[in-house]
Amino acid sequence: MSFDFNAYLNRIGIAKPQPTLAGLSQLQQAQLGAIPFENINPLLGLVPDLETAALMEKIVASRRGGYCFELNGLFGQALDELGFAYQPIMARVRMGRSEGGPRLHLAFIVEAEGDSWLVDAGFGGPSHYRPLRLNTEQEQSQDHNQFRLRHETASGETVLERLQNGEWFALYSFDRAKVQRCDLDAANLVCTTWDQSLLSQNLLICRNTAEGWVQLFNTNFSRYQAGEQISHSVESRAHLSDLLSEQFGIELDNQQLSRLAARLELSSS
Repeated sequence: MSFDFNAYLNRIGIAKPQPTLAGLSQLQQAQLGAIPFENINPLLGLVPDLETAALMEKIVASRRGGYCFELNGLFGQALDELGFAYQPIMARVRMGRSEGGPRLHLAFIVEAEGDSWLVDAGFGGPSHYRPLRLNTEQEQSQDHNQFRLRHETASGETVLERLQNGEWFALYSFDRAKVQRCDLDAANLVCTTWDQSLLSQNLLICRNTAEGWVQLFNTNFSRYQAGEQISHSVESRAHLSDLLSEQFGIELDNQQLSRLAARLELSSS
């Protein structure tokens, strides 16, 4: 199965955007709002298939989500359809740390209107939802959120940061080293099988909303909007099923749901 651009656009709920910065922003926001980041398969020991046919079947036809290699893999094909020039990058996730770990996150540098932009439709956290101008270290605002891209001399990397509680919080860092398909395949395997990988040991599901974003981390569900966080715990298999459907649009079959509930040590009631 080849990439079906019209089916993809229907999945994210927009008409074909123009190959402009505004169109790029529309595409990124639409995918982040419609398709959740989720690592259900890796948590259950299933290595995600990154081939186009598998992405179309899982994310578009079956209306599941995925993690960065799947989500940005799909997004990259949409960039191709629109004729954007872009470069894939492999980033080190930091999440507040002074240094990142292995290069296990895929994102893009996209050229639009004479400038380079950091674009990402597959990060499992509170990151940017519109393109960020790459060639500046000035603060860049997106609604109530502030981001910046800071060059770090010691590592030679650019650090993406988000202003959080009055302090800059590092999300991930990257350089412009060439990314090959073997890099993606290796990182995909590490994320699923390495016992020190966050995504092989914990459930993480998140999706952008009109007001902010919603997130499920293991059995803790949180809704973030206007700088406030409301959280509650998932207590049972039935509660998990309802939450996945209502908040993330994910419908699992009985076997998948039972395996996930068991992995999270939830009651069957």
